[in-house]
Amino acid sequence: MNQSELRELLSTEGLRLLDSLPAWHSSDEIVRTIAELRKAGHSPGLVAAVLSQSKLRAKAASKFGPFAERMLFTEAGLEQATRLSVAAQHAGRFSKAGVKWVADLGCGIGADALAIAALDLNVTAVERDETTAAIAAFNLAPWHNAQVVHGDAESADLAGIDGIYLDPARRDARVRLTNPADWTPSLDFAFGLAERYPTGIKLGPGIDRDLIPDNAEAQWVSVGREVVELGLWFGTVARPGIRRAALVIGDHGTAELTAAADSEDEAAGELGQYLYEPDGSVIRARLIGDLARQLNARMLDTSIAYFSADAAVATPFATCFEIVADFALDKRSLKKELASRKIGTLEIKKRGVDIDPATFRTSLSLKGENSATLILTRVGGKRRALLAQRTTFAETSAATA
Repeated sequence: MNQSELRELLSTEGLRLLDSLPAWHSSDEIVRTIAELRKAGHSPGLVAAVLSQSKLRAKAASKFGPFAERMLFTEAGLEQATRLSVAAQHAGRFSKAGVKWVADLGCGIGADALAIAALDLNVTAVERDETTAAIAAFNLAPWHNAQVVHGDAESADLAGIDGIYLDPARRDARVRLTNPADWTPSLDFAFGLAERYPTGIKLGPGIDRDLIPDNAEAQWVSVGREVVELGLWFGTVARPGIRRAALVIGDHGTAELTAAADSEDEAAGELGQYLYEPDGSVIRARLIGDLARQLNARMLDTSIAYFSADAAVATPFATCFEIVADFALDKRSLKKELASRKIGTLEIKKRGVDIDPATFRTSLSLKGENSATLILTRVGGKRRALLAQRTTFAETSAATA
């Protein structure tokens, strides 16, 4: 979004027109909508701006829920914004730690600042991109305890601030920057602030773990089975004795595994009736061993993030599958087996084998009315194909009764 589009959008006419539009649907006849708006006397620039924003609001609903209906976005800002359910977790840390005034450095469109302000904490949101800062100011306007500053995080005035939150920019013109020294602000700058203030730093979940300081609480967060971030927490916003955490947010609510360090792996053993696929946050946090022991399970292979058990136990930290059949990983044999079982819909998962699931599925020439999951992996060092069905909660309860 450029400055002229923003001016169109923030005009009284622009905001009134945007709020008057019905909810965006991908099936909408966009050409007809444009024609109707132009016929009503709205300029081409304004029509383009409000329709683009309407589309972004619809897309943002998955992150912000009903709040999205009164927010403004940029494409990049929405993509990088913290989900509101996760931002609430961040804000809660500052509130519980007794922090009164947070500087959100690199605030983007203001998602984390919004959650912080909603807990009655003062927040100063700093954003270097002028257009994004203006959008953040709009989004934070309902909160008297929030202010937005257009400026650089590294030169922000921190007088009176007693807590820091940073989300370093890790892209330049949509190109991912791999060197933490090139991030804005740099990771060293962020770590420097963490030595002086209670600090939270949002990073990508795949960051080199060697960069994680020993004194940080590292929390990997997944939402709906997607790992969305790594949060590093320092000072009073870090929890005593916890250095590794996996926070899982889903329909079940929130659940968390925590530990003082990476957990030791569980020993490998035989394939049981059930197989578990740990949530990505558990894998990233290296807490697979702890989870396996909780579920009385054993690893299929010490280098593969699958484990197995003889009984199904409901857990928010893993997906459970019941093993229907165990085959050698041979394409010709599998093709015959799947055909005999009339399996036409097949979910393929794989770990520890070099196979492209999409190509492999095509080669099986699937036909039939039944569905299943095929898990391609190694068991006891041998390549196996495990035909399975997802275990639902009701089934799991029956299995553990």
